[in-house]
Amino acid sequence: MQTATETLDVPAVAADQPTLPARRSLLSWWKPAAGILAGAALLAWLGHLGWHAFHYEETDDAYVTGHLHQVSPQLDGQVKEVLIADNQTVRAGDVLVRLDPLQSELKLQKAKAELEQARANADETRAASGQAGAQVTEAKARVAQATAQLAQTAAQLQLAQLNFTRSEQLFAKGGVTSQSDVDTTRSGFNAAQAAHAANQANATAAQSAVGSAEAAQNSAQAQVAAADASVAVAAAAVRDAERELGYTTIVASTAGRIGNKSVETGNRVVAGQTLFILAAPEAWVVANFKETQLARMHPGQAVELSVDALPGRTLHGTIDSIAPASGAQFALLPADNATGNFNKVVQRVPVKILLSDEARAELGDRLRLGLSVIVNVRVR
Repeated sequence: MQTATETLDVPAVAADQPTLPARRSLLSWWKPAAGILAGAALLAWLGHLGWHAFHYEETDDAYVTGHLHQVSPQLDGQVKEVLIADNQTVRAGDVLVRLDPLQSELKLQKAKAELEQARANADETRAASGQAGAQVTEAKARVAQATAQLAQTAAQLQLAQLNFTRSEQLFAKGGVTSQSDVDTTRSGFNAAQAAHAANQANATAAQSAVGSAEAAQNSAQAQVAAADASVAVAAAAVRDAERELGYTTIVASTAGRIGNKSVETGNRVVAGQTLFILAAPEAWVVANFKETQLARMHPGQAVELSVDALPGRTLHGTIDSIAPASGAQFALLPADNATGNFNKVVQRVPVKILLSDEARAELGDRLRLGLSVIVNVRVR
């Protein structure tokens, strides 16, 4: 039993352990410091937002876009072979699909046969035209011969007339010549007249033969022109058949990637039917800014881009151009504010933004068309 004089055991206090007042002093210092730091961080964040809002115009109504080529056949047919797969990368000129070429090959053979026939007809008519030309030359030669003979008989007729006139005069002056001489010269004159008349008729006939030969030549030349036209028509039919045969092989018009493939071997396709989409590798961004944000925007300004599918990356680009009208004006049915009650709606204008060469090299083909983008344009 302890005595009153004995003291109770009290645990010893370590020399380095702070006392309760000291702990309270420490806690009272930390809370204001934390509040100050939080306030400073909030002010810094608000300052950054204010600085960013002053220097940048921002929108999240933006997306990646590019050239989408709809690949369609130029003629009806059955698919014989499909040489591409979904999402495959192709180069310009690569064969994508082959249609059954049998019908087009038969059409080409028929067109070639008709072309050969037209050429043969053209050669025949050209030969006939040459013969007609020879007949014209011959007829003109006969005209020249008849003209020469006519001139000869005209001279003979003139001489015979002189002789007959002289004989009559001499006989009338006292019988210098006999009646027999007069009759002889008269007979020669009559014969010369008859010969001259015959040569005149012959010359007229020769001249008519020239006209007939020339008409035949003109007809032959017209037939040659018609035959040449037939050859041209047949040659055009051959080219058209060759073009149609070429359409049975569908090739890539540009480099890109295959998407939305909807064709298989054996399918029956029609002209204009979309078989798949070819997405070109070139891509850009279209950002729809409010009309109130466009005051300080112009082509060439620097742009910062954040793609949702590529978190943590900031891409760079420049404004290429600003659309000439708001998106509502390009709609299928533009709004008509001149009728009914009017409610003002802030319009958005598409802005085309090109990626920098560094961004293109860094991303490669990882940038997909249609991805959402946040756009910040430096305006100040």
